[in-house]
Amino acid sequence: MSSVAIIGSQWGDEGKGKIVDWLSSRADVVVRFQGGHNAGHTLVIDGKEYKLNLLPSGIVRKGKLSIIGNGVVINPTALLKEIKTVRDKGVEVSPENLMVAENANLILPVHEALDEAMEIARGGKSLGTTKRGIGPCYEDKVARRGIRVCDLREPDLLLEKLEAMMRHHNILLKGLGLEEIDPKEVQSELLTLAPELLRYAGIVWRKLDEVKGQGRKILFEGAQGTMLDIDHGTYPFVTSSNTVAASASSGTGIGVNAVHYVLGITKAYTTRVGTGPFPTELKDETGEFLGQKGKEFGTVTGRKRRCGWFDAVLVRQAVKLSGMQGIALTKLDVLDGLDEIKICVGYELDGKKIDYYPASQTDQARVKPVYETMEGWKQSTFGARSWGALPAAAVKYVRHIEELIEAPVSMLSTSPERDDTILVRDPFLG
Repeated sequence: MSSVAIIGSQWGDEGKGKIVDWLSSRADVVVRFQGGHNAGHTLVIDGKEYKLNLLPSGIVRKGKLSIIGNGVVINPTALLKEIKTVRDKGVEVSPENLMVAENANLILPVHEALDEAMEIARGGKSLGTTKRGIGPCYEDKVARRGIRVCDLREPDLLLEKLEAMMRHHNILLKGLGLEEIDPKEVQSELLTLAPELLRYAGIVWRKLDEVKGQGRKILFEGAQGTMLDIDHGTYPFVTSSNTVAASASSGTGIGVNAVHYVLGITKAYTTRVGTGPFPTELKDETGEFLGQKGKEFGTVTGRKRRCGWFDAVLVRQAVKLSGMQGIALTKLDVLDGLDEIKICVGYELDGKKIDYYPASQTDQARVKPVYETMEGWKQSTFGARSWGALPAAAVKYVRHIEELIEAPVSMLSTSPERDDTILVRDPFLG
């Protein structure tokens, strides 16, 4: 086994940062392949906390190559600021250990302005975006008017493309009561950033083909979660990219046969940030308990996460969509102290039981969870590093989850610390 893809199996915030960091100690290359700086990973290493939005989690480890693939949309100002932030914490960042795909699209100020204006215009029916310009940037990419990293090398072409872009967007900005944007001003800002950003620009697909041929281990790091996938998630309350495992290939230029193991990061309960359907959401004391104990606040926005019981139907669907061979179960310790724990094992829709999450927006809002109740445990699981250190009821809970989602638990995380992990099966060894 030479490559592993890390995929969120719920609505994001499953604890991917810690697991990616844990696995990056075994990898040679760590790659981001979709999303933008709307996704956040929090790492805790030797008591020091790192909050990463665009940089792959491998950047905090010496001797690792970190790559930002073509499927990522990049805010150049945010990226350079993040590089400075981690450098200030003692992390080395240079073209030797960071490569940015030259064909990745750039998020510009116009994208942020449009994102915020459109959310405001939606009023009470907002999509709950982070207003960071991710969606509008992907729209421009698909509409073939986007600006890419490689365009920064050619000032005349850059201005020509910016003028074409603003001819489109300024009409909308004016209609929303906002000021039009001068393409020459944007060009000037980008050319100021260009020398530093272009230091990292490279041909990602070729580099990955090279390291694959050398038999080096590659870790593909997904952002957000499966249920935020633009095609397979709770549309339209989703992100603007594909978050499933197949994107590891299209978002980097490596062949689909390069990913040998797909690991789904799965929280022991369920959370969601922002609007959108959430069948197992708890709006009671238990939901508040999970949120407070789990410190459920968004890494990027600081928004309070909605909390609910584990949804086995949703996770099983994610397992199928990405071909997950195993999951890393996180935050089991948050459930410590509960008298009973519920698991959603099906849905009821119009009096009929179904075993899948429907695509229809109307149906998603109407499904009712069907629960099984399990005995809780009073003992602490925090920091456990072996099955023997877990209460019997906790082990029973984990084993039942495996049965319901039709995938084994490959790793079990019991705290934010990297070493507080029970390894069942090393993904790099298959």
